[in-house]
Amino acid sequence: MNAVKPANYTKAKVQQLQNTLYLAAKVDPKRRFHALYDKVYREDILREAWKRVKANGGSAGTDRITIQYIVQEYGEEQLIQETRELLVNGKYRPSPVRRKDIPKPDGKMRPLGIPTIQDRLVQMATKMVTEPIFEADFRDCSYGFRPKRGAKQAIEKIRRTTKDNPIYWVVDVDIPGYFDNIPHDKLMLLVAQRISDRRILKLIRGWLTAGVMKDDQFYDTEIGSPQGGVISPLLANIYLNYLDTVWEKQFTHLGTLVRYADDFVILCHKREHALEAVNVLKNVFRKLELSMNTQKSKLVNVYNDTEGFDFLGMHHRKLPWRSKGGLAYILRSFPSKKAMKKMRARVKEITAPRSRLPWSLQDMVKELNPVIQGWRGYYGKIDPAVSNRFLQKIDWHIRRRLFIFLRNKHKRKFQRWGPEVSDALTKSGLTTASSWGHCNARGEERRKAV
Repeated sequence: MNAVKPANYTKAKVQQLQNTLYLAAKVDPKRRFHALYDKVYREDILREAWKRVKANGGSAGTDRITIQYIVQEYGEEQLIQETRELLVNGKYRPSPVRRKDIPKPDGKMRPLGIPTIQDRLVQMATKMVTEPIFEADFRDCSYGFRPKRGAKQAIEKIRRTTKDNPIYWVVDVDIPGYFDNIPHDKLMLLVAQRISDRRILKLIRGWLTAGVMKDDQFYDTEIGSPQGGVISPLLANIYLNYLDTVWEKQFTHLGTLVRYADDFVILCHKREHALEAVNVLKNVFRKLELSMNTQKSKLVNVYNDTEGFDFLGMHHRKLPWRSKGGLAYILRSFPSKKAMKKMRARVKEITAPRSRLPWSLQDMVKELNPVIQGWRGYYGKIDPAVSNRFLQKIDWHIRRRLFIFLRNKHKRKFQRWGPEVSDALTKSGLTTASSWGHCNARGEERRKAV
């Protein structure tokens, strides 16, 4: 009688393979892996890959097939088996990605590449097999798009470094259009340092050169890795790992490098070290065929009350802070102006008048709460003593927007901010962005009611 497999059997098998690959790569830093392609089309790998693709969601690619269509009509099992058959027979071919321009806060557009569902499935399976190998090589200074690492850890590294060391200068670096300017040949050389399986290399090059579709026009992609692809963040980390490696081997005496994907800072003690670090970066970028954004990149004195630097949505600056030991300068971190503007814009988007939909207060609160909880989970936990003051402003902005909504919808009942408004917002289940938001909001309501 066959033993009953546990519910997480597929995930456990995948984790076992990843651990084996990671340990093998860690033991031998020069080993090149040559038998990986057959792992990509393993059923447990493809099934786990599909779970992750489905959980990530996203819109359709150039074939206009959505995840909803796969789940409800086409069939998840059919997609997995057909994809596996194409991979086994060597007939899988990447499709062009759909190009969609996303507006940025500065008014410019960010090009986003959306692969087809099948391409996302194969990319995810390939990423799951190859990522552990490169994880063995990635440096501790890299935090972006890596397992068990993220923006909070990167910011915590900055705060811990400035606390334990006399940091006065910060090199704040921006790479313009990084994902769109990665040279294919140099990227493939770095990938080939660890992977010699020609079929895996063919897959990766196929995704890089598949081209894009925009406004029903096809464009070749001779350079860059489309931002939005499942495997693009891994490829981006592989390419900039060259910078991390060079820095840790030769230039740690100049300062501490903290990188999140293509955003990074260097924390330095002396201004001379910071200037030398800039020259080092220019030389490395020249070899990588990248450039430094001279408008956004800057040298910052963190003790200057009017300066500071923005990194991962937070503004960082050393401010005088009174403690038990007296007055001291401590690095404080709070939401940046750009982050505050984006939060207000998101609130306005959700609470904007909807003439076609009979939205109620509960509908808006239901859509607002997950967004607010996300802000509180990120901005409110890094440096609560300072961040909560800024998040309170967002709380007040949200309540003001909801009051305007109530006033417009119920013109007779909600003419002014009074007990009726307070009761309506309380009963709606609205959460707060700041940890002090509930009591402060109620206090403000009582004041206005009086």
